[in-house]
Formats: sequence, structure tokens, C-alpha cells
Amino acid sequence: MPILAALKERNNSACELCASTDELSIFEVPPVKEPNSDKSVLVCKTCQSQLDKEVEMDNNHWRCLNDSMWSQVPAVQVTAFRLLTRLAKTEGWAQDLLDMFYMEDETKAWAEYGVAADNIEEVAPTRDSNGTVLVAGDNVTLIKDLDVKGAGFTAKRGTPVRNISILDNPEQIEGRVNGVRIVLLTTYLKKMPLFED
Repeated sequence: MPILAALKERNNSACELCASTDELSIFEVPPVKEPNSDKSVLVCKTCQSQLDKEVEMDNNHWRCLNDSMWSQVPAVQVTAFRLLTRLAKTEGWAQDLLDMFYMEDETKAWAEYGVAADNIEEVAPTRDSNGTVLVAGDNVTLIKDLDVKGAGFTAKRGTPVRNISILDNPEQIEGRVNGVRIVLLTTYLKKMPLFED
């Protein structure tokens, strides 16, 4: 049986989140290796556009999760949990529902996987002045004379900085120059070739 037909039969041709019957479609609940009805939810256009983050979340629309979170279908439970987790950042009622939420261990792991994936922010790599990616332990050289404030010396162009540390700011590294540990801007650095170590 095709997935859409199976989902319509499972929920009497209504959105499994808000019960609307308008413009229903399949929403695959990630991660999905091979599409099937067990990994999908039947949703209306309003729910779909917010799930796909095409439009801003309408927090009041999702009060429907008060009912759909009790579904016996794992994919619906997972979707409801993920939405409530997103809403709980600003909505007290969503946190209250999360506090009552119960899922089997396997379903909970699936739901939390998606929440973790949503929270991962892309971290820009640290790059030298030429755009080469730098990693902890690399060796770099200065491409410009730099006054080191507070240490009372000038770090000369060509000075090697060995075994650097990567910081949270991708435009900075930490390294030892003239025996002093300092923070350097990556725009003034060039990665040393391995054979120069």
C-alpha cells in the first residue's frame, strides 16, 4: 500500500497533529533511510510549512499537541516531542506538556536524536590568512610585525608559533611567542608546511 494511502487509513484522512483535513501530505520524520509509513506523519499544509521552517512558528496553532502527543503512533509522538521542545523555550504550556510526555525508550531516543540535531550550530573553521584550515597543534608563522600589548615586545614577521590552540572565535588562535602565551588574529598568520616543523 502506498505511504499516503496508509497514512490516510491510519488517521481517517486527517492531520495527525492538528486534525485538519485540508491539503494533506506526507512528512517524513528524520532520520529516514527508506521512506515508509512508520517513519512518516500525515500533516496539513499549515503544520507542514511550520515543520519545514518555511514560516514562523504559530505557537497557538501547536496547542493541538495537547491531544496528538498521546497518539499511539511513534512517528507522531516523536514529531510532537520535537515541536514541544522547540516551543518550550518560550511557552510555559509546552514545557508543562513535555513534563507529562511518556514514550517508550526506543521512541524517546529517536525523538531526542532530532532535538540534538536541531541544536547543533554550524561552527566556522579557523582559517589562516590564505584560507587554509587550522587545527589544534598546527604550526604557523606571523606575516606581519605585531606589537604585543602588555608584554612589551614586538613579534616580528616570520616568527614561528608552534603547537597552536584553537579558540571558540574562529578568527583567533592561542600560541606561544617569545615564551609568552598570547591570542593572535588569524589574518596575520600563515600555516607552516609540515616539512618546516
